[in-house]
Amino acid sequence: MSFAVIKTGGKQYKVSEGEQLKIEKIPGEAGDKVSFDQVLLISDATGEKVDLGQPFLDGKTVEAEIIEQARARKINVVKYKAKVRYHKVYGHRQHFTKVRILKIGGAAKAAASKPAIEKSSVDKPAKKTEEKKPVAKKATTTKK
Repeated sequence: MSFAVIKTGGKQYKVSEGEQLKIEKIPGEAGDKVSFDQVLLISDATGEKVDLGQPFLDGKTVEAEIIEQARARKINVVKYKAKVRYHKVYGHRQHFTKVRILKIGGAAKAAASKPAIEKSSVDKPAKKTEEKKPVAKKATTTKK
């Protein structure tokens, strides 16, 4: 079974088909399909054939299905300073998305909706040169 290394939520994950993992929260509902296009590496099970990106592989994606959107266990944060009667306690629950990897190495969807525009073919409009108008001087009064 092949595996891949993807980047999402500022972290990198080693994934294989059928695997479930918790990642940082991404938009979507349970049952939605998502595609990760930031694929760093794809390898076969034996490791003989390895595709390595610089930094990402062009045209390769990892398909996944959202299983659930949830919140992790509560983490208690304690702030304490000795000898000054300073003591703060509060909690935090991080949102996460649980996904199941369906397919590794699919072709990326072509961006056909945005036509490619070459920089040389686009003419920039000439800048308008406006004549500077003289500034009126302020009337000054003197005390008598």
